[in-house]
Amino acid sequence: MPSRFEHRASFAAPVDTVYATLVDKAFLTARLNDLGGKGAALLDHRTSDNGAELRLRQGVDAQRLPSAVRSILSGDLIVEREERWRGHEADGRATINGVPAEIRFRDRLAPKGDGTELTVAAEVRVSIPLIGGKIEKVVAEQVTRLLEAEAEYAEKWLAEHA
Repeated sequence: MPSRFEHRASFAAPVDTVYATLVDKAFLTARLNDLGGKGAALLDHRTSDNGAELRLRQGVDAQRLPSAVRSILSGDLIVEREERWRGHEADGRATINGVPAEIRFRDRLAPKGDGTELTVAAEVRVSIPLIGGKIEKVVAEQVTRLLEAEAEYAEKWLAEHA
C-alpha cells in the first residue's frame, strides 16, 4: 500500500505571480543550482498559453541518506521529476535511480487571503517486499523536507523578483 502525504505552503504573492515563478526557467535553474544537489539540471522546459511541462534532475549525496535507503542503493540518489501544469494545477511524477520506486503528485495553487496557497498531495510507492513500506515513509519525509526548502526558496525569490 503506497504512503500518502500532503504538504502546504503559503506565499504573499497572488496566484498568477506564484504560478509564473514556479514555471520560470531562470527561477528553476537557480533553485536547482542552490538546492538540487549533485548533477542537478533542468532537463526540459516548455511553456505555452496552455501551461508548462518541466523535467528536472536532482541529486542527494549517499552520505546524507538514511541507512535504510543506503542499504538498497549503490551510490548517490538521483531523482528525475516531471511536472505538467495546466492552469494552476499540475500532475507530476518522480522516479529514483536504482530503486523500484515512484512518487506521483498533484500540485494546486489557490488564493488564500491576499496571497496564495500551494497544496501538494503525493503518493510514494516502493515495490520491495517486506521493507517497501519503511522506505516509503523515509522517502515521504525526505520529499517533505525538499518541498519545504523549495517553498522557502520560492518565497525569497518572489520577495526579490516580483
